[in-house]
Amino acid sequence: MDQNALKKQVGEAALKYVRDGMMLGVGTGSTVNFFIEALAASRIQLKGAVSSSEASSQRLRAAKIEVLELNDATTCDVYIDGADEVDRGLRMIKGGGAALTREKIVAAASRQFVCIADGSKLVDVLGKFPLPVEVIPMARSYVAREIVTLTGGQPEYRIGVKTDNGNVILDVHGLSITDPVKLETDLNQITGVVTNGIFARRPADVLLLGTPDGVKTSKA
Repeated sequence: MDQNALKKQVGEAALKYVRDGMMLGVGTGSTVNFFIEALAASRIQLKGAVSSSEASSQRLRAAKIEVLELNDATTCDVYIDGADEVDRGLRMIKGGGAALTREKIVAAASRQFVCIADGSKLVDVLGKFPLPVEVIPMARSYVAREIVTLTGGQPEYRIGVKTDNGNVILDVHGLSITDPVKLETDLNQITGVVTNGIFARRPADVLLLGTPDGVKTSKA
């Protein structure tokens, strides 16, 4: 099976966590797009959806699903999102699509977080995928220097990318993240950092992993 087939597989499998009357949180990315397609084809009647990006909001509206602001929805019953990397403790690196801050907010406000990913995203140690950090534009150079001091990694400015919040992204290369909770916390203490793409303080509750042998389910 190719990667898209595996993504489609887990996108469809996530439907079993979604029921009529739910307020649904929806993430961002190619795997989530397959989930939205499956949701649109289903007969599930949602109370509404909270989206982590403008791109996902557009797809949801095209599927005739009402998109609400989190301030109006208050909380979500379940949040469905992908990952750029996920370890066996269901901690993740996210932000390849530059939506990490809104993703982290919706995840925090959701009762259950279901991560959907193809098998290539499962790792023993996080960090091979460059870690995205969302930064206030005027602090970009300062934050980059502080990241080098703190982690020894190599921050790279993601040129031409502006987040939905109007900020910039630094991608930190060369990391081996043995203590994700500590590094997530430490990075967020750097003045000018909005947030970083480690999801360890609020990991996934369920991982649906697409493999050639079918969808494998792991729980925290």
